[in-house]
Amino acid sequence: MPGRETRSTTRLANDAWESLLTAHAAVLKQVSAGDRWSEVSMREYDVLYTLAKWDGPVRARELNKHVLLSQPALSRLVDRLVDRGLVAREPDPVDGRGVLLFLTDDGRATQRRVGGRHAVDVAALVGSRLTARELQTLEALCDKLAADPVEVAG
Repeated sequence: MPGRETRSTTRLANDAWESLLTAHAAVLKQVSAGDRWSEVSMREYDVLYTLAKWDGPVRARELNKHVLLSQPALSRLVDRLVDRGLVAREPDPVDGRGVLLFLTDDGRATQRRVGGRHAVDVAALVGSRLTARELQTLEALCDKLAADPVEVAG
């Protein structure tokens, strides 16, 4: 595109943001169209996967920082996962008002089963389009964006 090299930082950032969102939406549509989500929904899987990354129980507030759900929506989803026996709750021994969440054995098995199939889909959709070097660069850039939050002017 002519003149792209003279774009301002604001324009570059917004163009990059738009490209990121467009790529996310396109890949997410393709991933969600698969038959991987009959056992658990994508949102449920997100919670199971996020819990699986911790070595032990995690506070609901901490879990909420890592999933794309509001606190009330996450609470309702966790209630459903508890009812299905995939997630368990226990009182926080340090703060009696807090609740710790963790995967049950069934939840861990479900996460691994669905996650294995999901990983194959992601490899086909993303890994087939980018070189190994591009995948490493994409990961590094995303990690950098996710690192420390930046205050945005109100």
